[in-house]
Amino acid sequence: MKFKNEGSEVYIADGLAVSEALSRTTHMGISAHQDDIEIMAYHGIVECFGKSDQWFSGVVVTNGAGSPRDDVYAEYTDDEMQKIRKVEQKKAAFVGEYGSQVLLDYTSSAVKDGKNRDVVEDIKQLLNAARPKVVYTHNLADKHDTHVSTALRIIQAIRELPAEARPETLYGCEVWRDLDWMTDEDKVGFDVSAHESLAVALLGVFDSQICGGKRYDLATMGRRRAHATYFASHGVDAAALLNFGMDMTPLIKDETLDPLEFVQNKIKRFAEEVEKRIAGLKG
Repeated sequence: MKFKNEGSEVYIADGLAVSEALSRTTHMGISAHQDDIEIMAYHGIVECFGKSDQWFSGVVVTNGAGSPRDDVYAEYTDDEMQKIRKVEQKKAAFVGEYGSQVLLDYTSSAVKDGKNRDVVEDIKQLLNAARPKVVYTHNLADKHDTHVSTALRIIQAIRELPAEARPETLYGCEVWRDLDWMTDEDKVGFDVSAHESLAVALLGVFDSQICGGKRYDLATMGRRRAHATYFASHGVDAAALLNFGMDMTPLIKDETLDPLEFVQNKIKRFAEEVEKRIAGLKG
């Protein structure tokens, strides 16, 4: 495959040819940064883990520049940190038995530029080659600009594909904002209880981020456990660990649907639920 950036890479842990590795994809996680996939798309990873008829492919859009650093990484230059983060992502792909791991190597500013066609074209090329049934990415209510920009570029890319090349489902997942605020009717609950040791191992691979002062490993597992317990107030826990997702499939089925209006409707439904409850209970 030929991508726009010279620093882009495709890593295939089991050594299969790139075209063959991509074509076996059934689930794909497309994230802004290294380690986002393991936080937000574990459902897709564990759905495919150990199976021969389902394969997960990871795609990281940016180069990982500008990340915090401390401990043994305190004196690393930005270029050195980018290399470390790429290695960590490849380690995760090996541990998680991903069918492929793609690193597109864009700067965050390039991804946030809505007029930059390169990002869209690279994603289109990947989706056309892989033909995943399910795609996981960032949700449109995330509070990180690069995350939201990544989601918007993916929606644009999918809309430009022929119908037969589009995924069946597009999920927006949690990283820099939980989705427990959504109404139960709107949120998708992913049971990610299986292979908890694998989940912990995948998060722990990103040592440069953990040592940089961000305990993503503890926070992510804690969030999943909290979601499982607080999901239902009048029933026992149906899962040990839960992730929540925003079903963004309507945005790739109806090209006239505006992403902003789509997420505003989710917020409106949440506000209406709160208003209705208080109105019904106040004296």
